[in-house]
Amino acid sequence: MTGKEIREMYLKFFESKGHKILPSASLIPHNDPSILWTAAGMVPFKPYFTGAAKPEVTRATTCQKCLRTPDIDVVGRTARHHTFFEMLGNFSFGDYFKQEAINWAWEFVTKHLGLAAEKLWISIYEDDDEAYDIWRQDVGIADNRIVRMGKDTNFWEIGVGPCGPCSEIYYDLGAERGCGSPDCAVGCDCDRYLEIWNLVFIQFFRDEEGNYTTLQNKGIDTGMGLERVASVLQNVKTNFDTDLLRDIMDFTGELTGRRYGSGDDIDLALKVIADHARAVSFAVSDGALPSNEGRGYVLRRLLRRAVRFGRVLGVAEPFLYRVAGAVIDKMGDTYQELVKNRELVIRVVKTEEERFGETLAQGTDMLTRLIQEAKQTGLNYINGGQAFRLYDTYGFPLELTEEIAGENGLTVEQEGFAKAMEQQRNRARSARQETEYISEKAAHLKTLLGQIGETVFVGYEALSSKSVIKAIFVDDRRVEQAGAGQEVELVLDITPCYAESGGQVSDHAKVSAESTEVAVEMVTRPVEGLHLHRGRVTGGIIRVHDEMTVQVDIRRRMNIARNHSATHLLHKALKEVLGEHVNQAGSLVAPDRLRFDFTHFSSITPDELERVERIVNEAILNNLKVQTLASTLDEARDMGAMALFDEKYGDRVRVVKMGDFSLELCGGTHVASTAEVGMFRLLGESSVGSGLRRVEAVTGQGAIDYLRAKEDQLNLIARTVKAPAHELVHRVETLVQELRSMEREAEAMRARLARYEVHSMLDAAQEVGGIKVLAARSNASDMDSLRAMLDLLRDKMGSGVIVLGAASGGKVNLVAGVSKDLVGRSLHAGKILKEIAPLVGGGGGGRPDMAQAGGKDPAGLDNALEKVCALVTKQAAN
Repeated sequence: MTGKEIREMYLKFFESKGHKILPSASLIPHNDPSILWTAAGMVPFKPYFTGAAKPEVTRATTCQKCLRTPDIDVVGRTARHHTFFEMLGNFSFGDYFKQEAINWAWEFVTKHLGLAAEKLWISIYEDDDEAYDIWRQDVGIADNRIVRMGKDTNFWEIGVGPCGPCSEIYYDLGAERGCGSPDCAVGCDCDRYLEIWNLVFIQFFRDEEGNYTTLQNKGIDTGMGLERVASVLQNVKTNFDTDLLRDIMDFTGELTGRRYGSGDDIDLALKVIADHARAVSFAVSDGALPSNEGRGYVLRRLLRRAVRFGRVLGVAEPFLYRVAGAVIDKMGDTYQELVKNRELVIRVVKTEEERFGETLAQGTDMLTRLIQEAKQTGLNYINGGQAFRLYDTYGFPLELTEEIAGENGLTVEQEGFAKAMEQQRNRARSARQETEYISEKAAHLKTLLGQIGETVFVGYEALSSKSVIKAIFVDDRRVEQAGAGQEVELVLDITPCYAESGGQVSDHAKVSAESTEVAVEMVTRPVEGLHLHRGRVTGGIIRVHDEMTVQVDIRRRMNIARNHSATHLLHKALKEVLGEHVNQAGSLVAPDRLRFDFTHFSSITPDELERVERIVNEAILNNLKVQTLASTLDEARDMGAMALFDEKYGDRVRVVKMGDFSLELCGGTHVASTAEVGMFRLLGESSVGSGLRRVEAVTGQGAIDYLRAKEDQLNLIARTVKAPAHELVHRVETLVQELRSMEREAEAMRARLARYEVHSMLDAAQEVGGIKVLAARSNASDMDSLRAMLDLLRDKMGSGVIVLGAASGGKVNLVAGVSKDLVGRSLHAGKILKEIAPLVGGGGGGRPDMAQAGGKDPAGLDNALEKVCALVTKQAAN
């Protein structure tokens, strides 16, 4: 049975049990800053398990693409570790519970997958008698095949939030796959008992004090690794031998001229490349780009690790982008986003490969220097910390460093390398954010939501409302009242205030009654259905249950709306001008400007920027009607809506339509017609990462102010050059031509003066022990001019030693030259400057025939020059 057939069979089975088949969510978690990657099938459903959001369906099933990074270094060395993998799952949100989950799991693995019952073992949480009874009495599993295990393995919880016991299904791969120990059993670290399915029963809520209360709406969260179950059904020893990965490994083998099974090193390289190529292809397709931080750093590390293993296969030129193409061919029929973003994936991977090639060249240079330094200092090894820097910064595998060092008669200090590696792992562990269902504060607010009900948002239709204060927080403590001067967070029953989301900043507002007022400067939505209004009490005392009037700052809201609508127009215009590969990678919509980050691989030309700006302004002038529509995510995609960052499983989504020009999913606030944007003006573009560009722009009054400032500058320039504005270009061109002519004349004059100065200096040359020595001040204004003077003097003097000094702007420049015939007599320009540079508060050196130095003390220059003759005499005598 192929991996594709298993995937389809699983989803169809649970569809027959009343589950809705949902597509895989992105590898980049939406609206969840607590984690870098979607690492499990339940991640997209976290809000439903916590109660922070309401699902439209109570039963769902998915095949979720996942990415995990803690075990990158062991991928390919074990049978089952991966970075990218597919997780089959079925989920219940307050619907069915243990009995259905357990019975359906057994039915699927035995009747549909055809696994022999006598090969299957069950684990349960040690205190979960309910699960035991279902397995024993309903399913009929023998008591000796049900293993009770402790909280560390069979109870799922992370901090405050929903949690519960687990039950796992294991497959016995046979004694020949075991460790041989008489104690080998389920839970052993060897490969005999393979966990293929984990059933998590979301049964309790753990509070901050560690107390467990039973949830009213219990849930089911299951996960079956597709690669694992495929290895069992296809009767192969590792996940890499399944068709899910073997086809990609075989493609890489043909590409590199290597064959899987021909050697451990080759097999390891092929496994790593196949795994990492899948991870990179899916991550880039979902919007991640290589960078030096966050998920971009993880992506870059995976990509470079795969490229390094390509070196093991003898490949020096870019190749991984072709493997990525094979991944897309293999998996594109299931994951259409791969096909849609094929050009983007291949281009990003190839660009990063090429850049890494340059980095490897730099690493080779560094290693050469380390080898030279070790030999010069009499060491027979390379410092382990330096070897690790080569590994970490330049991507040099330790084996390559050892090989090159060995060719030069050196070893690599293993202990220092291992210590540096462990330090990095500790930093990574401390920096890694845990997967959390919900933060402590969010848990409190979720409880509060159940007590006081949702905040009704009316801000799309109204900018003011009559509202009742439902809760007041001061310093995260819930209070009954607050007075003037206190910083507060308010929960209202109704609000017209937009909460910060999707790149759009929040509204400002005034919450007031007859004698009280709160100035609100931030609105957030920590859990769905609850708005927090943060601000300061500016007058009176506010109390819970007070009725207040909420008035949004209208001017600010309209400026934000103009910039947000312009962002949609900009997105569409960028696609038209630069190509369909352009996708939003981040944005800021503020009242004074907009910022838009997007995928693109080169700087944007002035002509392209002008075309983008013209397209946006044409859409504004066309007075396009801006409409908002509510639909399901699937319906929005069918309409052709561009999906941004706010989409979530099962939610009703909001589609913003601007005539026939733009169609995007968006929860932000907008103008009623594009004409209300008024005017659009790009401020510029820049790079913010590999394959990532940024543009900034202003609209409405901001654009008018920008143009007025430009006009003021133009008028100032016109007054300065004494020309009317309409003749300014001609006048400036004339002045530039005149300036260039004057510069040419000045340069010619400087050259003539330099020749006169040369003749004057030569007359001051002395003879020391039969050697001509010239040590003199020069009027040169910079180091380039001083070196040019040195060259002129050497040409005129012939054999001799020249040292020149020039003081300008509180700094000293020194140059020295020794003719070739004198270099052989132990005279050394660099050593001369090394001796006299400290006298001018500086340092420097160079070659025997040419050197330069600098200093910060012009007062010492004459003393330094006077010392030259004595130094020449000393060197000549050696």
